[in-house]
Amino acid sequence: MQDKINSYLNEVAQFAATGDTEIEQFRIKYLGRNGLLNDLFEEFKVVSPEQKKLLGQELNKLKNAVQEKLNELKAGKTSSSSYTKSDLTRPANGLEPGSRHPLSLVRRDILKIFSRIGFTVADGPEIEDDWHVFSGLNFPPEHPARDMQDTFFLEKPTFGEGIEMILRTHTSSIQVRAMETKKPPLRIVMPGRVFRNEAISSRAHCQFHQIEGLYIDEGVSFADMKQTLLYFTQEFFGKANIRLRPSYFPFTEPSAEMDVYWGLQTEADYRITKGTGWLEIMGCGMVDPAVLEANGIDSTKYSGFAFGMGIERITMLRYQIDDLRMFFENDVRFLNQFSGIV
Repeated sequence: MQDKINSYLNEVAQFAATGDTEIEQFRIKYLGRNGLLNDLFEEFKVVSPEQKKLLGQELNKLKNAVQEKLNELKAGKTSSSSYTKSDLTRPANGLEPGSRHPLSLVRRDILKIFSRIGFTVADGPEIEDDWHVFSGLNFPPEHPARDMQDTFFLEKPTFGEGIEMILRTHTSSIQVRAMETKKPPLRIVMPGRVFRNEAISSRAHCQFHQIEGLYIDEGVSFADMKQTLLYFTQEFFGKANIRLRPSYFPFTEPSAEMDVYWGLQTEADYRITKGTGWLEIMGCGMVDPAVLEANGIDSTKYSGFAFGMGIERITMLRYQIDDLRMFFENDVRFLNQFSGIV
């Protein structure tokens, strides 16, 4: 029996493991219900009384050696084993790379195009007063855009008695702030979120993204506006044909809607252009002299043009996305489609 114990002690000392499976096999071999230590203790019951003291000490020595070896292996501290302790702070799986949101991609590209022709980016608050959103832009008091179904009005107690604040319905409010604080020439683009109380269908949303532009200087003409927008269309869409249709906006005169000739090469082209080949892109026009005067700019000396487009609409056209809700649902399957775009 002494020879067996010595043999097992030597085996335990030399044991090396390369993984959890071998460690578990080692434990079962010595400490399992049918393990070697149980067999030795069964033999110990029949040894002579004069040998029990010595063999008992040796059995305990073997049992302790096995337990210490297990502790060392599990802690990854044994020098005789290639098994190392796992780093529990490491991620279980590789992290997938993220992607830019398609609205961010299009916003960035539009701003880059206008920056190449001298436009700078301007910003302003999303919570505004009536002057900067409506009155400073020549909206008459009875204009339907002021109505509750289009505008989110905030509770007066939040801002004080007599102060009516709203969530801006367009980024044109930044135009007013720029005209109030800066002298011409002004050449700015204004990206940002806007809010409208629209619930006309399940596809409607209350939050949108816009980019508007404003250029004011001496001698600015309608032809300048047309060439600027043609340049944008060529750079962004690669399309060379545009048309300007008469329209109405309170803050521009004359006003126009700009269409780009999209073409009729595919079935999708027929669908999105309703068979005409033309697609509406943005609204634009010459800044109304009343707006210039209301904001402290001499309309007899300066003139200018303004334009505005919805980023969601432009993004849907670029990537052929047919559901507005995809932009706001954070579906990873949708967002992963843009992971390769930098």
